[in-house]
Amino acid sequence: MSYELFIGLRYLKAKRKQSFISVITFISIFGIMIGVMALIIVISVMTGFEEDLKEKILGVNAHMVVMELGSGMKEHEAVAGEIRGVTGVIGASPYVYGQAMISRGGGVTGAVIRGIDLATIGDVSVLPRRMKEGTLDGVKVPFADESGRLPGIIIGAELSRSLGVYQGDEIKVISPQGTMTAAGSLPRVAAFEVAGIFEMGMYEYDSNMAFISLENAQKFFKLGERVNGIEVNIKDIYKVDSVSEEVLALLDGPYWVRTWKEMNRNLFSALKLEKVAMFIILALIILVAALNIVSTLIMVVMEKGKDIAILKSMGATNGSIMKIFMVEGLVIGVIGTFLGTVVGVICALKLEAMVSFIEGVFNFQVLPPSVYYIDRLPSQVEPSVVLLIAGLSVVISFIATLYPSWQASKLEPVEGLRYE
Repeated sequence: MSYELFIGLRYLKAKRKQSFISVITFISIFGIMIGVMALIIVISVMTGFEEDLKEKILGVNAHMVVMELGSGMKEHEAVAGEIRGVTGVIGASPYVYGQAMISRGGGVTGAVIRGIDLATIGDVSVLPRRMKEGTLDGVKVPFADESGRLPGIIIGAELSRSLGVYQGDEIKVISPQGTMTAAGSLPRVAAFEVAGIFEMGMYEYDSNMAFISLENAQKFFKLGERVNGIEVNIKDIYKVDSVSEEVLALLDGPYWVRTWKEMNRNLFSALKLEKVAMFIILALIILVAALNIVSTLIMVVMEKGKDIAILKSMGATNGSIMKIFMVEGLVIGVIGTFLGTVVGVICALKLEAMVSFIEGVFNFQVLPPSVYYIDRLPSQVEPSVVLLIAGLSVVISFIATLYPSWQASKLEPVEGLRYE
């Protein structure tokens, strides 16, 4: 062990008369630890929130939508077949999309009605796996069924609660695209039976969305044999741009494509910007904690003036004196960073369990689903981000040691021994 390292470590062990300096040292370590821990937890939560939101949005909406210019797509079966042959595509399903009002007794609410192809919907959506009651087979019943049964509709759990309807109940769907009569335009109304209830875990979808069969949607919205477009899922969602270009190059006609990045650009851009802003703000906590290292080292330099003078008299260079105090400051920063990283990663990994415990003890909900997009506090630890935070903390701690160490190296031996 070099004598600079030996002396630097010895200075961390304060004598009884220097207990105040020892307290400041522990405060510096604690400050670094809190800053690193807070930064890891917050960034992990924001990463988990972004991934959870992305999973829920892309679970309902496909990774890519192919549409035809004009009033709809006619040859959708042939187009879907061509798209499925593109490398990277794992599923394609035609859909119909329209807005309507859903009425039950005295309750009326707006909703998005989506017509789905039961044979292929499982390739592009998690809907079949998120059925809370009933099954998708219930929407197969067509209009004017010979048995007299009403066509089926699948609604969200929150929509079911707000209207007070359950599986088997009858509801009315009202389209704003009215039918022209001699008396003027009349709204189009159709009765449906609630064939099932789904729950995506996202309030926006569970309260504003309903599904019917593709054929019934075409009849209700008077589209004939046309559909609004084709939903496409791909194996790697981050290669959606290259896949969309390949799809457009393959299709011969006036088609255009919208990817999940374009459809949710504002939301994910805001999340990314907020994540960067939180990183900068919380990094200031580490910077403030590093100022404690500066103050600690300055006080140690003032206390160790005699020792510095003796060392220089024995032949120690300015660089060696700097190393002694840099070692002391770096040890404080490394210990604080290590403790903060360990505690932060553990808390981030166990965050959902901790929140559930707090909710159970105090009987309140941390994230009301009617306010937030999610109903739980997700957390995802990224090793690269943890290493970045730890590295940043050590670098800030190192920079904090430079000025006090430089001041110590400039101390003249005669000044340190003048009054001894």
